Amino acid sequence: MKTSHHKNYEIDMCNGPLFGKILLFTLPLMLSGILQLLFNAADVVVVGRFAGNESLAAVGSTGALTNLLVNLFVGLSVGANVLVARYYGAKAEEEVSQTVHTSILISVLGGVVLAVLGIVLARPLLHMMDTPENVIGHSVLYMRIYFLGMPVMLLFNFGSAILRAVGDTRRPLFYLMIAGVINVCLNLGFVIVFHMGVAGVALATVISQCVSTALILRCLAFSEGCFRLHLDKLRINYDKLGKIAAIGLPAGVQGSLFSISNVLIQSSVNSFGSVAMAGNTAGANVEGFVYTAMNSVHQTAVSFTGQNLGGKRYDRINKILIECVLFVTVIGLVMGNGAYLLGRQILSLYSPDQEVILYGIQRMSIICTFYCLCGIMDVLVGSIRGLGYAVMPMIVSLLGACVFRVIWVCTVFQWDRTLHTLYVSYPVSWALTAFVHFLCFIVVKRKIGESGKVTV
Repeated sequence: MKTSHHKNYEIDMCNGPLFGKILLFTLPLMLSGILQLLFNAADVVVVGRFAGNESLAAVGSTGALTNLLVNLFVGLSVGANVLVARYYGAKAEEEVSQTVHTSILISVLGGVVLAVLGIVLARPLLHMMDTPENVIGHSVLYMRIYFLGMPVMLLFNFGSAILRAVGDTRRPLFYLMIAGVINVCLNLGFVIVFHMGVAGVALATVISQCVSTALILRCLAFSEGCFRLHLDKLRINYDKLGKIAAIGLPAGVQGSLFSISNVLIQSSVNSFGSVAMAGNTAGANVEGFVYTAMNSVHQTAVSFTGQNLGGKRYDRINKILIECVLFVTVIGLVMGNGAYLLGRQILSLYSPDQEVILYGIQRMSIICTFYCLCGIMDVLVGSIRGLGYAVMPMIVSLLGACVFRVIWVCTVFQWDRTLHTLYVSYPVSWALTAFVHFLCFIVVKRKIGESGKVTV
């Protein structure tokens, strides 16, 4: 039986008015994502101000490549989230427990695999991206230290996904607040006092992630209810693994494919030199805060849709989508355009170099102002995944965003080799992909409404 203390952290997604609960669920999730980004922002600001443009470019140049390697396992955490939410909504306690323990073990094993891959492949992959010689040494060092911490980072992602599935987004926020303060303090100490450069900021990130992961594991171990973590129950249930993979692998492949197109775009940016790379890094880092805020609504759509599907509350699914789309549009318009209007002041925090700031503004003028399109696209994907369909959004995203961007870089960008032309590929691909995802949602919802069957 759950105590009232633990019930206070959970949200009943299947009954009552939706908007207040969506807000209560999303806001801590949004703040959690922003705090995680502050880990990287602290890295970027500290190296940009105290270690120079080359170090700033080095930290930024690893982002797309890191996402390429990590996104497959992050996708599996989405699968865990959907499955736990489904079983929790259906009150299938034993199924929830088996999914939780399978998920935690997957995260540990996946983290070890990623650590090895990241350390071994760092230099050859960065060479393939045409990373300049004056940057690549710093990039390799940053990436190798960062990947040493991958097991704990994946553990945190999967642990947070489990808590989100039962409606708890507040405790992960508390843990990230603690880790964020530690990260900033260590960044300043390692870089300014000990002059460790990119190694210092990478090490600070890993240590702070260890703290947040320890706290979330403690939370799961001391929770009361079917999602409690018992070390003696850690084993892979192959039925649950298959269901997690059915949803998570397509989501992970989709994320990795997006990263491939972003790696291609990063390679194109690299051809403009280290100053353009530094400006692109700073601009992308600012945009990351807007994206993370919007992505929290995507995760809300996944969890709410999954629980209501499990609880057979099909009448609430359309309402969830509409409210999430409205919410994400407002966030994208306000935060995206606000970031662009204040761009010069914000970017000056990253680098005092006016040329770097101008490059950052150029990127933000296109991507930030149209960012709400990306949010709408992601919410539609989240709703479709919450309904148990993962392959369909993967294929649409592959064609509408990834393949489209690759074709754009190989054709339009070759005709007009400017950063403006490169960046325009983003909003065009978001609009096209969002439209097709909307058509897919209508088809999937109609299918479920007619059959009443859940696919997973």
